[in-house]
Amino acid sequence: MSIVVTGATGHLGRLAIQSLLAKGVPASEIVGLGRSVDKIADLGITVKQVAYEDPEALRAAFEGADKVLFISGSEAGQRMAQHTNVVAAAKAANVGLLVYTSIPKADTSDLKLAEEHRATENLIVESGLPYAFLRNSWYFENYNVAQGLEHGLFGASADGKISAATRADYAEAAAAVLTTDGQAGKVYELGGQGFTMEEFAAEIAAQSGQPVTYTDLGEDKYREMLVGVGLPEAFAAILADSDRGAANGGLYVPVDDLESLLGRPATSLKSYVGTALKA
Repeated sequence: MSIVVTGATGHLGRLAIQSLLAKGVPASEIVGLGRSVDKIADLGITVKQVAYEDPEALRAAFEGADKVLFISGSEAGQRMAQHTNVVAAAKAANVGLLVYTSIPKADTSDLKLAEEHRATENLIVESGLPYAFLRNSWYFENYNVAQGLEHGLFGASADGKISAATRADYAEAAAAVLTTDGQAGKVYELGGQGFTMEEFAAEIAAQSGQPVTYTDLGEDKYREMLVGVGLPEAFAAILADSDRGAANGGLYVPVDDLESLLGRPATSLKSYVGTALKA
């Protein structure tokens, strides 16, 4: 069996490879693709320097692959050109299963961030390749607990519940799909136990013994705040829109799919905050 992991030099990609190794997949059967290949040189797998902008290199890297973990690009606005290259290369190489990391409810979501994911899912379906979609919700790592402790938490999600989990949880779930038969056509809505940002602030306060508040700014003011602390306008708009969507349930999914793949409870808010505070 040969498993190719794209975006392998990013946080999620490295963790996915580590999860595959932990599940007993031989290092000789794993190929990691990415730009900064030195970041995964220590894992003992086959490493190839391949970018999403290079369709010929992608096709060559996919040749003979039984399964490909297609980790979505991180550059909003450039994803479709990149993703089109990946899907075309996978089709040309006739890979056995294309596993794509998407976003919750990609087919119906009104989040701006969902647009490219929905288009990519459609592209994959139209390709005729066997596929599985991992619709990952928010990462806990998106939130800086230390900054929250010092300055409080800010956002625009109101009392909407957010189903966050750790990158390691999502990586382990991906490895479970890649190492289990009968995955073609499966769509997983993945996220941990839901919480509101007020509950997040309360958990930090409870464990630290210090007062921590959540301030809901609304979408426009939150975007302005993000720009004010140095984020690019386009990225700030996407984050603010994601919070707007979260207020309406756009980042909430039941925990069942994730915990079924993990075979254990997803990392809890309490556990994540505790670990972050110790760090």
